[in-house]
Amino acid sequence: MAIRTTPSGSGRPGGGRVTLRTIAQMTGLSLSTVSLSLRGGTTLKQETRDKVAEAAKSLGYVPDRAGVRLRTGKTNVIALVLDGAEDSIDFARQMIQGIGQAIKGTRYHLTVIPEFERNISADTIRYVLDNRTADGVIITHTAPRDRRVQMMIDAEFPFVSHGRTEFFTAHPFYDFHSEVFATQAVDRLASKGCRHLMLVVGDDSTTNHHNIVTAFQRATARCGLEVRVLSGIQGMSPAEMRRMAIDLAREPGRPDGIICDSEMRTIALVGGLMEAGVHLGRDVHLIYKQTSGILPTLFPAVDSIREDVFAAGIELTQLLLRRIDGAPMESLQSLAEPQPQWRS
Repeated sequence: MAIRTTPSGSGRPGGGRVTLRTIAQMTGLSLSTVSLSLRGGTTLKQETRDKVAEAAKSLGYVPDRAGVRLRTGKTNVIALVLDGAEDSIDFARQMIQGIGQAIKGTRYHLTVIPEFERNISADTIRYVLDNRTADGVIITHTAPRDRRVQMMIDAEFPFVSHGRTEFFTAHPFYDFHSEVFATQAVDRLASKGCRHLMLVVGDDSTTNHHNIVTAFQRATARCGLEVRVLSGIQGMSPAEMRRMAIDLAREPGRPDGIICDSEMRTIALVGGLMEAGVHLGRDVHLIYKQTSGILPTLFPAVDSIREDVFAAGIELTQLLLRRIDGAPMESLQSLAEPQPQWRS
């Protein structure tokens, strides 16, 4: 996502580092005009900004980020703290691509900080705050009383979360409307005649877990259905999930409808059910949360409800940039509506 320099000598005669002065000499503009244009100066004519941008691109100009930080106090970096335990297929790639699309043409670069131990995530945020290594942060997998959120609110540091919290103080967020996901899935299964539903939902430390379970219980109560919630399974391996599905298929009172919040868990569930001789769409109906195009290829007759993760990356970035520019936190909150993909 960062602009790369061209090989020495390919951008201008004699090679060497391309500077603001180089661009000024090429365009015939003043040094201050070039500097203002590259900082996104809106007071300049669009023709001037286009001229500077074209020259910078042709020369392979790369900003001296250390110099920028000294002059402005800005890093021109946004940081994505990405949960490494994500079990939605293709989530990270689509999220990063969405952010990359949103910062294209801006002065910002992206730093990705993968985390494989959630208990140290607050230390990561503390490092960013103490060292000002970014102008803003995007975090994922929020807890109801997320320490990271509280730290950044207290520090008045720009951030946005992919997920909601239970804090009284408003903060920027973008979230998949999981309550609608659960309600749509329950109504769809009820319309197919299912009377005994099971919800398979992972990480019970997140706000998303609470929202899905609460909406599921309300929707099934409204429809008068029997229910079972299988939660707290974040650390369960696919092999363990598959064995659990085999055992489930052999139960006398097994559910006739299953809702799953993860593509990885869905693959394991379907594998175990099929191994035990269960016919999807006849013996058991299933609806899963879709974040990639892989499962529809494997199971083209199984219903899903889609989250557009690429669009989430774009929206999160736009909210963050608005926050960096000073927009009030309470105006930077939005929910993504689930997209039903009814196939069977």
